[in-house]
Amino acid sequence: MAQRPPPRFVPTLTEVVHTAPSPLAPSPSISPDQLAQRVLQRVDLALDRRVREAIATVVLEQTNALAPLLRERLEVVVREVVAQAVADEMQARQRG
Repeated sequence: MAQRPPPRFVPTLTEVVHTAPSPLAPSPSISPDQLAQRVLQRVDLALDRRVREAIATVVLEQTNALAPLLRERLEVVVREVVAQAVADEMQARQRG
């Protein structure tokens, strides 16, 4: 395969990017207790969010599973109530 020269205008890196130190890397200005506290706060926030997401997923799944059964039961109840209301109205008309 033949070597081709690079295009005339090739972007080049003109700035040196320094990476930040790891947030968990101990520094002289933070004590081990402070580091542990910061880690626990991050874990608490992440767990809170993830637990809420998991609960929401389970509730949605259960609701979707219950929907057909609820629809069926509601249909039965509505039919019974309407039938009773019609029967009551017919009896009232026969008396009057």
